[in-house]
Amino acid sequence: MSGESGPVWTESLPSLSNLDEETKATLRRNAVCVIIPQGRTIFRPGDCSAQFPLVLSGSIRVQRVTESGREIILYRVQQNETCILTIAGLLASEVYEAEAVTETEVVAYLLSARVFKDLMDRSSSFRALVFEGYSRRLMMLMSKIEQILCTRIDVRLAQRLLSMMNGDRRIETTQQALAVDLGTAREVIGRALLTFQRSGWVKLSRGVIEVLNSEALLVLAESK
Repeated sequence: MSGESGPVWTESLPSLSNLDEETKATLRRNAVCVIIPQGRTIFRPGDCSAQFPLVLSGSIRVQRVTESGREIILYRVQQNETCILTIAGLLASEVYEAEAVTETEVVAYLLSARVFKDLMDRSSSFRALVFEGYSRRLMMLMSKIEQILCTRIDVRLAQRLLSMMNGDRRIETTQQALAVDLGTAREVIGRALLTFQRSGWVKLSRGVIEVLNSEALLVLAESK
């Protein structure tokens, strides 16, 4: 679905600030604005990378489903962030090995593979944008893998709950959603949450976690 977000959208994204004017003009001429509804699957395993997205607003969840059926969130793509699987697919003509789903309504500009490759060939500022974003995202992904392997689940759960509060002690989520987010099983999250509840840190109800003692969660989140 096409949409509009203003004639100078290239000036509204901080990530594009270092692009030269010719490259910005190329983006404005060729990129197509789309509005993608919440819950829409953007790509699936086996799909080819056909377009390079520049996200103006919203959130896209990129996840992998294991052979056992467990979902693991690899990363999210939001404003000023790139999708390394899309970049890898466009550069190496490889298919996706994961799926992407919109968590909210997403407004983005899509650049065709042809224009993307042309800019990679002739625009040093565009190449820098792509590779810097790729490197930054790769480091974040490696950090997440290290957390999954080396950090206790109760510590990671405390960190995630604190990040979800946004000034509100009432968090609308499920054990399954937290398990997917943290790369573990729902039963593991359930046991950890019950421990938090017995300690008086949270109150659990269907689809809602109410944080009662954020200070205690913060102490745990900052522990080794």
